[in-house]
Amino acid sequence: MWQVLEISTRAREELVDVTDRVEELVRAAGVAEGVCYLYVPHTTAAVTVNENADPDVRRDILATLAGLVPRGAAYHHREGNADAHVKASLVGSSQVLPVRQGRLALGTWQGVFFCEFDGPRRRRLLVGVR
Repeated sequence: MWQVLEISTRAREELVDVTDRVEELVRAAGVAEGVCYLYVPHTTAAVTVNENADPDVRRDILATLAGLVPRGAAYHHREGNADAHVKASLVGSSQVLPVRQGRLALGTWQGVFFCEFDGPRRRRLLVGVR
């Protein structure tokens, strides 16, 4: 069963917590034990799992990526979003998460984040549960 989450981002760069929305799709799938596949079909966005208790972690991730891949560097790609492509490649376009007892088997502090690097935009996150 594949579902599509529509995500509207509000900033050029942000990490959007989609944990509850993904959990809802996992519950609706009715799979007690299995796997949840997450895929971002965009070249300037990504998906990650990280700490969801302290919002400073999200800010730190974005600040570190901005330092590693600055927006105004001398890139060959001239559309003005080359940094977003690099950041998306570094973070990755997919995640595979275990499903146990009908829920995502996340750690105590973990959450699922849609990573926007070239917004604001209307985006999609594909969610498959098997």
